[in-house]
Amino acid sequence: MAKYSEKASEKVGTALHEEKEGKLKTGTGKKVTSRKQAIAIGLSEARKAGAKVPKKKD
Repeated sequence: MAKYSEKASEKVGTALHEEKEGKLKTGTGKKVTSRKQAIAIGLSEARKAGAKVPKKKD
């Protein structure tokens, strides 16, 4: 299994928390309803912040 950095874990945790509260939005402004989608958003934010995250699957 891939190793994620502490920073990446924090971003994913924050995204999941926001999703649970109903505050997390997609790029188009819609509410995120899927847990998987929330994790993907958290990982994407971690990548942008320069955290150690495995490459995106195509």
